[in-house]
Amino acid sequence: MKVDWAALGTVFGVSLGVVLGLVVLFSTGLRALSAREEARERGGSVVVSTAAATACLVACVTVVLFGIYLIVAS
Repeated sequence: MKVDWAALGTVFGVSLGVVLGLVVLFSTGLRALSAREEARERGGSVVVSTAAATACLVACVTVVLFGIYLIVAS
């Protein structure tokens, strides 16, 4: 049996990049939710932080659902 190390390295690199991107995206969404609460307490506008949080969290859900689709479809 021969292992294709280049392909394995590519899969590892892509997986690592996607996971790190997803963690950063989720963290950004949580930070935007926190900023929304801070703005609400100060009486400021919450529109921008709410939109940012929604966009980040919807993107996270989309990536996870796409990953599940890729697993189930094959």
